[in-house]
Amino acid sequence: MMTASDYFSALMLFTGSVFFLAGTLGLLRFPDVFTRLHALTKADNLGLGFIVVGLAVQAESWAVVVKLIFIWLLVLLASANVSYLVARGALQRGIRPWRR
Repeated sequence: MMTASDYFSALMLFTGSVFFLAGTLGLLRFPDVFTRLHALTKADNLGLGFIVVGLAVQAESWAVVVKLIFIWLLVLLASANVSYLVARGALQRGIRPWRR
């Protein structure tokens, strides 16, 4: 029998998956490197946040919750740094934002 926390966890996991899907679609559909980076970083960070919340609800101890939050924070920092480096590299190579 599923409890309210099971439904909430499933909802958070589904929502996180939708954000990951939206980020992937943005990566495939947007016209230039800068808009693709924006779609990926925003959607993936938010998606991972929802997934961490969904997993934290089902965690057996506070230690697991702290580890999940720590992993999320590390991914946030890494994502920001990698996005900055990719955008800077694109600008240095003469790739400019797409304009109509």
